[in-house]
Amino acid sequence: MQLLDASRELAIRPIWRLGFRPFFLFGTAFALLAVPLWLMALHGRLGPWQPAGGWLAWHRHEMVFGFGGAIIAGFLLTAVQNWTGTPGLRGRALASLALLWLAARLAWVLGAPLALLIPLELAFLPWVALVLGRSLWRVRQRNNYPVVLVLSLLAAADALVLWGLAVGNDALQRQGVLAALWLVAALMGLIGGRVIPFFTQRGLGRTQQIKAWPWLDWTCLAGSVLLAASFAAGPGLQQSPWLAILCLLPGLGNLLRLARWYDAGIWRVTLLWPLHLAFAWLALAPLGLAAWHLGWLANPSLAQHALGVGAMAGLILAMIARVSLGHSGRPLEAPRAMGLAFALLNLGAVARVLLMPLLGTLAFWLAAFCWMAAFALFLRYYAVLLCTPRLDGRPG
Repeated sequence: MQLLDASRELAIRPIWRLGFRPFFLFGTAFALLAVPLWLMALHGRLGPWQPAGGWLAWHRHEMVFGFGGAIIAGFLLTAVQNWTGTPGLRGRALASLALLWLAARLAWVLGAPLALLIPLELAFLPWVALVLGRSLWRVRQRNNYPVVLVLSLLAAADALVLWGLAVGNDALQRQGVLAALWLVAALMGLIGGRVIPFFTQRGLGRTQQIKAWPWLDWTCLAGSVLLAASFAAGPGLQQSPWLAILCLLPGLGNLLRLARWYDAGIWRVTLLWPLHLAFAWLALAPLGLAAWHLGWLANPSLAQHALGVGAMAGLILAMIARVSLGHSGRPLEAPRAMGLAFALLNLGAVARVLLMPLLGTLAFWLAAFCWMAAFALFLRYYAVLLCTPRLDGRPG
């Protein structure tokens, strides 16, 4: 790894020293604030205030691109340093990128003119992809090029949403958001497929890691990307037995991967079992979507929320809890309260997906409470960590 000038590194405020710091902090704070704001909007407590496109359009877009986009950026801008052995984005450049993300969030929720909102929103993901791609290109690290490709497709999905917003077409906005959600699934399968078996090996003290089956990994990735394409183009919004077959690729494929990684010892390690549960939701979501395409499930929203709450938010919380410790020079031992946070988030997913058809509003409120409590616990124990230097004095 390239060496950093120690005096220059110490001159940078800790929060701007590596990508995970601002984006994990801002992203989780946004997740905590966005849900009560959505609840107040649903119950008419915000009066005439309307974000760009209305509250439903805001909620749809921001949970994927606002919350999810921040965490994806923070993780990738941190991981690329390990992948390439070169320093990651830091200092003023990192601060500028984080402030761009924040400006886009404020512009959307405050209903800024589209002439301001659209350029702010369109700039963020391409900037992240450019930084990531440039770092990988310099060392010719081709095995991580698919990450840049999926990130670029995610930016294209965001552009589709903004096009729909500009022309007042709600269908285009839905297509873009749902395409993005399945691209996030592709990214989770790609990254999770690498790190979960590795973290499991390290966490359980195994001598060998479960070897990947490249054909299985590529099948899951292709299935998720093709599902995203079906939503972007429109057919994914309509029931089709052919799309049910496509849903089985990532659904059954991720189940098989999860079974290969499983060890009963994970339930003893706080930082492991949430990763496996999140990946289980990542398998359940496309299987639920397949059931809808076959007419066995009445509402496709349940499958989408299995992906958004159980898989995306679940994997995010589990990953950032571990990554934040590792990259701040701390032992890989989560605070005891994080076990409760992980359990609450999964309970919230169960309430939103499985209990909602039975309990209605009660399940909805339970899901919202669990979500807020989980991210509040993360911020309670990690906010200071993200804003202070590494314990070992190293850069980052």
